[in-house]
Amino acid sequence: MQIKYTEEQTFTKLDFSKKPLAIGEYEYCTFVNCNFSNTVLSEIRFLECEFIDCNFSNANLRNTSFQEVRFKNCKMLGLQFDACNEFGFSATFDSCQLGHSIFYKMKLGRSSFVNCQLQSVDFSEADLKSAKLTYSNLQNATFQNTNLEQADFRNATNYSINPEQNRLKGAKFSLPEVVGLLDSYQIKIEE
Repeated sequence: MQIKYTEEQTFTKLDFSKKPLAIGEYEYCTFVNCNFSNTVLSEIRFLECEFIDCNFSNANLRNTSFQEVRFKNCKMLGLQFDACNEFGFSATFDSCQLGHSIFYKMKLGRSSFVNCQLQSVDFSEADLKSAKLTYSNLQNATFQNTNLEQADFRNATNYSINPEQNRLKGAKFSLPEVVGLLDSYQIKIEE
């Protein structure tokens, strides 16, 4: 089987849930307002691609490769990123909805989640060293045995992180949200 190679192409307003994206390698491509929801993206490699205003909800990411990929204003609900090809995984997320997605045991150091909706996202046992999670909503996100050293949580909201179950050395937080580090102690804080 010959692998399709596509370079420096722009895909606009395509519905890949009706006609699937061909298996292959996509390099320096831009996808704008495309629908990938409920599609199978297995064995596809995206290298230095950009996705703008796309819907990936419930897509199958088994062995999908994302290397230096940027997602902006994308709907990405219920994705199992932990099923992706872990070799060279590198992605930034700007103003994306990632609710109920899974990043279990992933190496996400230096990843960026800026102004994202990360409700009920599973970051258990992930390596988020030096990751940026600024201005994001982390309501009910799971941090269990997660490396959060030097991670940037400034202006993030609704997080609950147990300092005894996660590595936090050098992490950055801002007031008043930093009280989310005390949730596990079930103490009452009054102004």
